[in-house]
Amino acid sequence: MLSGSPLRRRLSRDDRHRQLLDVAWRLVREEGTEALTLGRVAGQAGVAKPVVYDHFGTRPGLLAALYQEYDARQTALMDSALQASEPVLAQRAAVIASSYVDCVLSQGREIPGVSAALAGSPELEKIKRAYEAAFIEKCRIVLTPFAGAGDIASAALWAMLGAAEALSYAAATGEITASEAQDELFETIVAMVARSTSGSTRPNIR
Repeated sequence: MLSGSPLRRRLSRDDRHRQLLDVAWRLVREEGTEALTLGRVAGQAGVAKPVVYDHFGTRPGLLAALYQEYDARQTALMDSALQASEPVLAQRAAVIASSYVDCVLSQGREIPGVSAALAGSPELEKIKRAYEAAFIEKCRIVLTPFAGAGDIASAALWAMLGAAEALSYAAATGEITASEAQDELFETIVAMVARSTSGSTRPNIR
């Protein structure tokens, strides 16, 4: 019979991965992305450094994993809300606005720091742009039916994404409220579709 403290339950690889991501998010939230190193994550998680390297390889790999998780959460939230909405511009625009802002706020102040860190590396910036391009294409598919015979220009969609990011981050830092961010983004989306509508007729959003 074994004596002493009970043996610590060995985590499965998936459970360990989840634990390490949770620790990484907490470090970013409490100390900023500058404090995010694989060694710090290992220490906070109570594991040896090689365990963290085995899961993420490098610090950029860890940052990419954090952003990937955030993007997956945002995509799932938006897809679910779109399925529950009516096929009218007002509801589709509201879904895009609310799901984007809500996802940033649910992650807290961490995601702006992770996003900024990604932009500091050409390799990571490429990963971020790929996720952004997928979001842009989803918005194009959702909104084009309300643009009449016209199409929505890529430049307009990228401008919308820039507004979404800026407004969400302002809400995350308390500079504006979540409602203000969502309302402004909603109006931006509707105005973008209006400009894309052929002729001078504005789309009927209700």
